[in-house]
Amino acid sequence: MKKVNIKIPTDTGSLTLLVAIFSAFVTTFSGSALNLSIPAIDNEFSAGATAIGWIISGYILAAAALSVPIGRLADLTGRERILKAGIIAFSVCSGATCFAGSMEILLLLRILQGISGAMIFSTNQAVLISRFSREKHGKVLGYFIGATYTGLTAGPVLGGILNHLFGWRSIFLVTFIIGVITFALAKMVLPSSSDSLRGTVKEMDLIGSLLFIITIFSMMYGLSAYSTEAFAKYLIPVSVLLFMFFVRHELHAQSPVIQVRLFRKNIGYLLSNLAALLNYGATFALGYLLSIYLQVIRGFDSQAAGLILISQPLIMALLSPFAGRLSDRIASHKLASFGMGLCALGLFLFIFISAEFPLVLIILYLIIVGIGFAFFSSPNTNAVMSCVEPRDYGVASSILATMRNLGHSSSMAIVTFIVATFLGSTPLSETDAASLIHVMKVSYIVFTCLCIAGVFISLKRDRV
Repeated sequence: MKKVNIKIPTDTGSLTLLVAIFSAFVTTFSGSALNLSIPAIDNEFSAGATAIGWIISGYILAAAALSVPIGRLADLTGRERILKAGIIAFSVCSGATCFAGSMEILLLLRILQGISGAMIFSTNQAVLISRFSREKHGKVLGYFIGATYTGLTAGPVLGGILNHLFGWRSIFLVTFIIGVITFALAKMVLPSSSDSLRGTVKEMDLIGSLLFIITIFSMMYGLSAYSTEAFAKYLIPVSVLLFMFFVRHELHAQSPVIQVRLFRKNIGYLLSNLAALLNYGATFALGYLLSIYLQVIRGFDSQAAGLILISQPLIMALLSPFAGRLSDRIASHKLASFGMGLCALGLFLFIFISAEFPLVLIILYLIIVGIGFAFFSSPNTNAVMSCVEPRDYGVASSILATMRNLGHSSSMAIVTFIVATFLGSTPLSETDAASLIHVMKVSYIVFTCLCIAGVFISLKRDRV
């Protein structure tokens, strides 16, 4: 009997890239696909607007608050094992959600999913670039970020189909299947221990970690609920005070969660993270505002509106790998500044939107923002990771993820504040088109200014 030799791939770099791509896709797909299922979940559990909102917010807050402490823990004890634990935990939570029989169980599972998501966010990017030379970081980060936007693009389309045909639980079933495949691949290619292992859990700064978690939670909750909860406005100054205590503690800690001195010594690192915060803060609410415009003012249904809005993340997914490769040959800060400039241009053009605005121009402007974001995100991430030593990749990735989450929360807080100022408590469905258009114009003016400020901050890296 002839012996058959099966060749197992030995290119661990390419397989690690697949693990990073799958893990980036499944986390973003899960979130974006679930958004379209919120009405179905509300109908099944009769939970009410506040509880339903926590399905999204609980996940985001858990992931944002825990990303940096988990990233530090991963740097100390091994990123690969934290990544694999995060993938399997995320998958198990997704599978368990298929059988959630009450709103309380569903909320608990979503928070646990956020914690496991933090384990993935804080390690997959760090594990990826640690397997490649610096000359290839832009290329692999381009594919990684492209996978992130592919998840955002596929989520609304596939999520809507799955929810319509099989119910909202099918979204979590698909997430579970993809997660199990990703874990099997990670188990095969990632070692049990990391070469970067340089410490133990005993070195973990528990006080600093707790201060960071409380600070981020207070800040994000205060921003998101500023105009809806009376006490939320007090959380913002409280979070600022907590942040000051956190910085003071970190400056004297033997093994700090964040090397605060790095921001002072490496101005390029500080400016790159600040540019990311401003970019996410300026662009995140664009889709939310246009979704209201397309459905309330123009009369499109949610499916048609989704197909129009998909043009932006689709362009981002297609161009991010190219922009990443380009950042290996051209200075990252120049590409990132160019990309943010395009985002500012797109947002500026939306200031002139009207009730009868040509649909082709809306799509064109979305494409301009999409191109800008593609040329900003991959190069800026490359710039951030180039500022730190390999041993700190986990924390650096986590801080960048925190900038993204804070930017998202700030963007929505700005919109919520503007809506409350001009519309009060009037339901959107009962608001006249002129008032909605005015709110959108004011919002786009603010976001354009934020983006322009981000361009100058990004360009200032050239002088550092």
